[in-house]
Parts: sequence; C-alpha cells; structure tokens
Amino acid sequence: MSSDSDMLQSLIYTAQRAGGAIMAVFATDFAVRDKADASPVTAADEAAEKIILGDLASIAPEIPVVAEEAVSAGKVPAILGANGEERFFLVDPLDGTREFISRRDEFTVNVALIEDGRPVLGVVFAPARHELYWGDVRAGKAGHINADPDGTMPSMGSAISARRAPESGLTAVASRSHRTPETDAFLANYPVTEFRSIGSSLKFCLVAAGEADIYPRIGTTMEWDTAAGHAVLVAAGGRVTGFKGEPFNYGKPGFRNGDFIAWGLP
Repeated sequence: MSSDSDMLQSLIYTAQRAGGAIMAVFATDFAVRDKADASPVTAADEAAEKIILGDLASIAPEIPVVAEEAVSAGKVPAILGANGEERFFLVDPLDGTREFISRRDEFTVNVALIEDGRPVLGVVFAPARHELYWGDVRAGKAGHINADPDGTMPSMGSAISARRAPESGLTAVASRSHRTPETDAFLANYPVTEFRSIGSSLKFCLVAAGEADIYPRIGTTMEWDTAAGHAVLVAAGGRVTGFKGEPFNYGKPGFRNGDFIAWGLP
C-alpha cells in the first residue's frame, strides 16, 4: 500500500464486503452456537472473517492479523517484527453478535490497523443501518458514509468531529447488552442529562460524530472490540483512556482490555 489513504479505502471495501456476507445470513433462519468461552457465534461471524482475512492477505500480506474467530480457534500470530516493530490488524468480523441474534440492527464489522500499540486506521460498518464510520488518525480526519453492504463506495462521505461538552449537560452512551450498576455509579459523578443505549462499537462512533460526550466501559472487552472505534474517535478529535487517565494501548497479553472511558473533546 502506498499510503494510509489507499489502505483506508481498501479496509472500507473489505468491511463492506464482509457486511454483505453478514446480511445474507441475517436474512435466513440462522443457527447460534456457543464458543469455548460461552459467547455466541453464527455463520455470519465466520463468513465475514473469511472475507476479511482473504482481503487483508492481498492488501498487506506482510502485516499480521489478529482476528476474533481465528484467535478463538487457537490461531494467534506473532505481532512483533524482526526489528521489534509492532504493526498488526485487529479484526472483529461481527461485533454485537447478541444484537444480530436479537434481530436488532446495531451490529458492526470492525477492522483496525495498530502501530506501536496505537490504532492509526479504523473502519466501523453497520451493514443493517447502511452506516460506515472511518478514521485516519495520522491525518486527523474521520468521516461517515451512507454505505451499502455490496462494496461500492461513491465517496468518503461527510466529515465528523467530536464536540466539546455542552454547558447544558453531557450525553452519555453505554452498552445495550452490558450496562452495569458500576457504570451508572460512575456516570453519577458527571452532569449527565441524557443517556443513550446502543450496541457494538457504534458507541465510539456516536461520541466521534458529536452525538454523545462520554462512553465508560467497566469490565472485560477484547482489543478487536474496541480498536476500530477507538481509531475513529481519536481521528475525530476525541480520546480513549483508562479510568486513571492512562493511555489505552493495544497488543496486551491475551489481547484483553481493562476498563476504559471514551471521551469527546476536553
């Protein structure tokens, strides 16, 4: 790939193609299985990941790919290069599987490029909503595309940016499936006047698009759950930190995240 821009357009294309495979399964009476960790998986997860892995092997064969279903099957690539450099893709082919199973439209395809622990490119595609968000961190640009799950991309859509917290109060966003009393107790420390629940990595995108101000997550997530949305938010001017303000990095042991907060502009 000659540039981040070229890479980003390729990642958008593969996310759309994966979204098409997901929607084909969504239209059927699909079966649900439990993985070893008791989380659900469907044929849509597997079909989408197969497309993404195939595309990434063509786009950037030299970059390792850490993908949810492959890792669940024990396929964990080395992410350090010969000179100690760290550059890898993080892929969640279907984030929000519970939303998918419940026939809600809040599931997403997530593809991110990580360099030295930080996300530099990210794509979040919600195929049932025809909404695609992208972020190019080095360029400081993020956008929203009204996109179809068929691989066509007429333009890069419209620019989005995080907002400064309104004086009238904050809009908080949290998981539809994983909201906890601890989350509510945390948000009680802030002047929250509106609360939005939504599934998957779309929570990051609401903050990135200036539709919400804060998204806290208490509890375990995996790096592929957060990396693409993290990239979109940072490219839009926001930030993601640990609960003590520490950097939120990638390539951790087991690719397991701790608690974090996604913020709009300070």
